[in-house]
Amino acid sequence: MSITGEHAGKLHQLRQPTFTELYLPKLVTVWREGYGLSDFRADVFAGLTVAIVALPLSMAIAIASGVTPDRGLYTAVVGGFIVSLLGGSRFQIGGPAGAFIVLVAVTAERHGVDGVILATMMAGVVLIAAGLLRIGTYIKFIPYPVTVGFTAGIAVIIFASQLRDLSGITLAGKEPSEFVPKLVALAGGLNTINPSAIVVAVVSIAIIAALRRLRPSWPGILIAVVLAAIATAVLSLPIETIGSRFGGIPRELPSPVLPAFSLAKAKAVLPDAISFALLAAIESLLSAVVADGMTGRRHRSNCELVAQGAANIGAALFGGICVTGLIARTATNIRAGARGPLAGMLHSVFLLLFMVIAAPLASYIPLAALAAVLVVVAWTMAEKQEFATLLRSSWGDAVVLLATFLLTIFRDLTEGILVGFALGAVLFIHRMAEMTGIEERSPLVADDRPDDGNGERVRYDSGLAVDRDVLVYRITGAFFFGAASAIGGVLDGIADKRKALVVDFAAVPFLDSTAANVLGRVAAKSHRQGIRLFITGASPAVRRALLTHGVTPPLARYRETIERAVADIKAAPGVNASAVDEPVG
Repeated sequence: MSITGEHAGKLHQLRQPTFTELYLPKLVTVWREGYGLSDFRADVFAGLTVAIVALPLSMAIAIASGVTPDRGLYTAVVGGFIVSLLGGSRFQIGGPAGAFIVLVAVTAERHGVDGVILATMMAGVVLIAAGLLRIGTYIKFIPYPVTVGFTAGIAVIIFASQLRDLSGITLAGKEPSEFVPKLVALAGGLNTINPSAIVVAVVSIAIIAALRRLRPSWPGILIAVVLAAIATAVLSLPIETIGSRFGGIPRELPSPVLPAFSLAKAKAVLPDAISFALLAAIESLLSAVVADGMTGRRHRSNCELVAQGAANIGAALFGGICVTGLIARTATNIRAGARGPLAGMLHSVFLLLFMVIAAPLASYIPLAALAAVLVVVAWTMAEKQEFATLLRSSWGDAVVLLATFLLTIFRDLTEGILVGFALGAVLFIHRMAEMTGIEERSPLVADDRPDDGNGERVRYDSGLAVDRDVLVYRITGAFFFGAASAIGGVLDGIADKRKALVVDFAAVPFLDSTAANVLGRVAAKSHRQGIRLFITGASPAVRRALLTHGVTPPLARYRETIERAVADIKAAPGVNASAVDEPVG
């Protein structure tokens, strides 16, 4: 896999960055760029906005994970502060994540809360080691169907974990953590359903959904939880609350304490710690990529992993659970106008203030309302459109997707990721063999040719090399998940100062869903910045894959040749706007 362009030589002239440059926190970078009072005001507002969202979510995630709600708040306060302080992403928000609910609940059931805290600290050490060894670069190689599959699987498990509190079911024994036994146990308790809990949950979901549609800038989750708490207290509803189940939450952070440690205990929780670290790495880097796409900035993966590791160690010292980057809260941070990492640090400070001020009121929050919050979270994170797109894109992607999805639900998250990745690699090998036999005109590795050629060579056009408006890049070879991150990183940054970008696929025999998704993000970013994107030389199969994943007009225009694309770009804007995309093949 290679990518070449008229200015490609400049990519090889870049000096190797030093260790300090690679691991310098974005906080320092932002400060050096110039940070004024207006930036501080923007970060204060963004931090407050995210804290309002994080307050009920942190408690809800902790409860669903099988621990007390205060541990979710400790995680958001301490872990979130460290993520922003040391991280390699300018806008990342850290804290407890819905994706961890299953892992934490299973670990708590097997090893107790002390085991969860020890596993969290060990995961932090693993993440720091991974960052220092620069493994963060390779985590980006996880195929897109695997990411969508385990995310959708987690969403299903989160929904199942909230059925008890949503309906107010009372169980004779402890609720099982495994998916099928959980459903069986809940079915056996249907005769204990509490109508009041169902009404509170349904109304809470309706409020959140309505406010997202009618008043998207309002903190719908917090409003729904507060109204539910008021209604429960005023009407004396017979449903469980934070106070009745947990006795409320404390008004201050506990003193830092090392978790109980022994070699036997560490050995027992090691598999859980590795699972925590793997998921934290994937989730945090996905969140950082989303932030990059929304802002046009670039995160440093390995610096981010080191920060995530430090945050997990810090959270464990204060009795918290796993920390990772949070896509929804990071996006909220950006939309609220954040300018730098200080917004994330202030979000933690505001959360601590909320704990001090509002702790007595938290006792009235009904668990049905918090369950409703997590149901909304599960619905949002399920990536339903992407799931459907992958199912119809190709049989291979569908197999990888469904295998990861089903294994995540019925077996284990880590197993689902590993099997999905292995299937993705096998699928790539199969496609390579298939392309070698079918695409004779597009070999995977081009043979050397004499300079005189056979009439196919054209004169070198030096005009493209110095053109200040148009940048032409040619991708050569299979464009698949192993190369998608590197190619996407190049395409994401090279055309910022150009009016148009031409990406030539004439020498690409095939691309997979991961690569198509990466190009979709590049197309969306270019469209937002007013850069016209033209795709040339795409075979029918390649073009079909790109169209399936949303690389469609007006985000991108398709032409048969580079020359035709450049000619359209040089024409009057009206000509380009009305041009009809050419059929390929």
